[in-house]
Amino acid sequence: MPAPRIASLVPSATEMCFALGLGEQLVAVTHECDYPEGVQRLPQLTRSVIEPGLAPAEIDRAVRERTARGESLYELNRELLASLDVDLIVTQAVCAVCAVSYEQVCELAADLPRRPRVLSQDPRLLGEVLDDANDLAEIAGVADRGPALRDALAARIAAVRAAVEGRPRPRVAALEWLDPPYCSGHWVPEMIAAAGGEDVLSDPGERSRQLGLEEVAAAQPDAVIVMPCGLYCEEAAREMESHLDELEGIGATRIFAVDAASSFSRPGPRLADGVELLGHLLHPDAVDAPSELAFSAPAAR
Repeated sequence: MPAPRIASLVPSATEMCFALGLGEQLVAVTHECDYPEGVQRLPQLTRSVIEPGLAPAEIDRAVRERTARGESLYELNRELLASLDVDLIVTQAVCAVCAVSYEQVCELAADLPRRPRVLSQDPRLLGEVLDDANDLAEIAGVADRGPALRDALAARIAAVRAAVEGRPRPRVAALEWLDPPYCSGHWVPEMIAAAGGEDVLSDPGERSRQLGLEEVAAAQPDAVIVMPCGLYCEEAAREMESHLDELEGIGATRIFAVDAASSFSRPGPRLADGVELLGHLLHPDAVDAPSELAFSAPAAR
């Protein structure tokens, strides 16, 4: 049976494909797929309809307005996808802000000559992210690779959990956006728990939600982790610095900005990196900092 030709419509699926050794079968990705190195050379099937260069509050407003009208945040190049003769399209339906809508993808796939299979990966919990490795591997014809990858990632997370076992658990406020403030959700509370902390704003599997900083302060966090969805560490650090007076008013003794796009926003293999980083931030004497994952603390004032 020939190896399937795969199109990925979400960065986490692209990263999962490469982690499973399926990189050579990927024939197209999204405009946001930027890992591993070189993936940007593949044909890009999407573009964002949100105007570039907007401030965070303007981005939030534009997203709210389009989703309220039932409009997509992305445009899909249907002609390009049709020309690539794919066998499998990997997408997601867990977040309307993160990818082309699942319904739109299914409708398009049904009209393509090869009628490609559509796999929607929609995890809400950390274990479900790991299980997605098994599902993708099986459908792509490399079923033996899924459990191996899942076990390797789970072992890394378990190693952090063991390293912080029995230590005091700092109260953590994870913020997915600052203007306006949103708390993180989905798998992030479990990542914090595995790293030896307690998420004081969300429970595992809950969606992120908008909230006021007074609610954050009332939760009495020991640490605030700034992880703006889709932003890298340098961008997150700028957001942290621009809202530093407000963040310091929360009362936490530690404030960090992290590389959310790499290891918190995307439900893929690099969530294990995120757990390791959180373990280091919360318990620096017990967990080493990941060598390739950046974080930032506020500049001295």
